[in-house]
Amino acid sequence: MVENSIKLRLNFEEVEIKVNPLKRLLDVLREDLGLIGPKEGCGEGECGACSVLIEGKLVNSCMVPIGILEGKEIITIEGLQKTKTYDILKESYEEAGAVQCGFCTPGMIMATEALLRKHPNPTEEQIREGISGNLCRCTGYNMIIDAVKIAAKRGEGLW
Repeated sequence: MVENSIKLRLNFEEVEIKVNPLKRLLDVLREDLGLIGPKEGCGEGECGACSVLIEGKLVNSCMVPIGILEGKEIITIEGLQKTKTYDILKESYEEAGAVQCGFCTPGMIMATEALLRKHPNPTEEQIREGISGNLCRCTGYNMIIDAVKIAAKRGEGLW
């Protein structure tokens, strides 16, 4: 197996890892780096459970080979937890009852972060579109939409 040394910025820290460049980012995060927030739901880029931010954009980590990320910035839910915006998102999701089984929650929070960075005061249509790549089997989405609205209001000026 060919391994390359890959340098990137992960969760606000410089990281260098020796790994097969074709290995999926999701597997590197979970298996090599112990970051278990991103989860494998479908492995096909359809469910959003593995969502991370790459250079500020929401990406399904199950679809990205680590080798193309040289020098890029990646933020997982573990990194987002170090921010003020995460605290607002967490409280908003809790208040709206948007957390049930919890499987989709890390990806959904990452989608919300990406959405609010793009649209700090989103319309309901923008919210629905912003979370549309993330599947939730428990909430019916209405509570998640409410959580995003609460977060946008509480975090006004942060995104």
